[in-house]
Amino acid sequence: MQLARLILAFIRRHALAYASAGLMLAGIALLTVWIPRQIGLLVDGLVQHRLDRNALLWELGRLLLAGAVIYGLRVVWRLQLFGAAYQMGVELRARLYQRLADQGPRFFQTRRTGDLMALATNDVDAVEMAAGEAVLAGFDGTLTLVMVVTTMAVAVDVRLAAVALLPFPFMAAAFWWISRRVHDASHEALERFGALNDQVQETLSGVRTLRALGLEARSDAHFGRLAQAAADASFRAQRWEARYEPAVGITLAVANALTLGLGGWLVWQGELSIGQLTSFGLYLGQLVWPMFAAGWVLALWERGRAAWARLSAVLEEPLAIDDDGTVSPLQPGNLTLRGVQLNYPGSSQPALRDLDLDIPAGSTLGLVGPTGAGKSTLIRLLLRQWTPQAGQIRWGGVALADYTLEALRAGIAWVPQEPILFSASVAENIALGRPDATRDEIAVAARLAAVHEDIERLPQGYDTPVGERGVTLSGGQRQRVAIARALLVDAPLLLLDDALSAVDTETEHRILQHLRAQREGRTVVVVSHRLSAVMDADAIAVLRQGRLAELGTHEQLLARGVAGSWYAQQWRIQQLEISFDPA
Repeated sequence: MQLARLILAFIRRHALAYASAGLMLAGIALLTVWIPRQIGLLVDGLVQHRLDRNALLWELGRLLLAGAVIYGLRVVWRLQLFGAAYQMGVELRARLYQRLADQGPRFFQTRRTGDLMALATNDVDAVEMAAGEAVLAGFDGTLTLVMVVTTMAVAVDVRLAAVALLPFPFMAAAFWWISRRVHDASHEALERFGALNDQVQETLSGVRTLRALGLEARSDAHFGRLAQAAADASFRAQRWEARYEPAVGITLAVANALTLGLGGWLVWQGELSIGQLTSFGLYLGQLVWPMFAAGWVLALWERGRAAWARLSAVLEEPLAIDDDGTVSPLQPGNLTLRGVQLNYPGSSQPALRDLDLDIPAGSTLGLVGPTGAGKSTLIRLLLRQWTPQAGQIRWGGVALADYTLEALRAGIAWVPQEPILFSASVAENIALGRPDATRDEIAVAARLAAVHEDIERLPQGYDTPVGERGVTLSGGQRQRVAIARALLVDAPLLLLDDALSAVDTETEHRILQHLRAQREGRTVVVVSHRLSAVMDADAIAVLRQGRLAELGTHEQLLARGVAGSWYAQQWRIQQLEISFDPA
């Protein structure tokens, strides 16, 4: 969609605000062209001694009243029009946020977080200005230009009006040439700002790593280069925009020279009065605003076009995962995988291949294997973050793709390898999926996740702010708060993607005991590098190079012997590590 169509659609939805603002601008334009006419008549009346003191005061009062009315109308239409234009910013930000929330991991692998944040700030502001200031200035300037030129030709002298307009085609050509450069420069400035924003976001997120590695100076230098590049790009855009003013100034200077020359000659010939020439000069002065408005509108429009090109690319990006399902909600049931295969883009080797699994409802599956075996990939498939190229995944006999994404996400509680906590209290983070949960329910979930005692020791208990991304908590505490959040939701399927890696074995054992005791028909998939975390699972699947290499209970896999089982070999190694651990 082009920017013009976007703004026209927005104007139709807010027709009342724009129509009322347009009527007020029309009133302002009428009063604006009336004032020079009255001043010309006033001058002629004074020259011809046709006005007495009372008549002069009356005329001056009318002019002052017209000025006051113009001032009042300008205030009201700005409130009316800009109120509507700001609503466009709200709508665009809501659309952008919703689109980003619906996108899958594939989208974010090719997009920079800081640049996406810049879209919601600078780019939306630029489109908002095009819908507000540019539309307003364009309408006001055009209306004023038409009425002033018409009045100059009809009410004063058509010959003067024709001569005054002679330089204007050259100004139009200059505006066209400048506007093309403004568009390119504005697009570059927005891109540079996005890169700068991305650098700030990455630096703040990794500030501890930068300090630990002593990279502050290098980071500062890189930031300085990006900041300078952004400043240079913005300066180039402003420099091109500044060229509108000289074009207007030269055009009006030439027009004034031409009209003064012809007007003076007409007055000398007695074909024009001094009052008429005065009115014409005032009208010509009123053309300053339409000319400047034209340059301002073009600058705002080109800036808006550049911003909309960046925004529309994100808003129109196809969703990585189609949401065409109709089944809702997700009920407890068997989870089956048949012939599942997934190739990540750009990879020649499948991440998963010919995978068959049966996970009965209410059971626990342990998922283990060497690094890169496809464990987390399987979790992503269950979450529908990716879609397999072959095979099918079914829940309760229904293909996952037939469920709505909303139903699927509501039916799955997921604890990732690196849990994300938000800048809120501990209680609010646990209750993220159930904002209406009571404090007692939150505490029960925290006890199940073996984090209740840790929370009680915090300065404000459950009301303690965790900081951005949970920075005030340890890695193990963050993981257990995330587990408590998942348990509070009470979803039919619980996915733990190496979610116990930052806790000690004793705490891990307590959490797993609580899970077994409180499972109540919930299906659980536990991904772990520590085999002790899955030893009590109903079944353990061993993945190697994307294939199902072994399947069975802990005892069955150990019975195969070290030589024939990756699981048995790893179990022996890990037990030896535990026995030699000084702790």
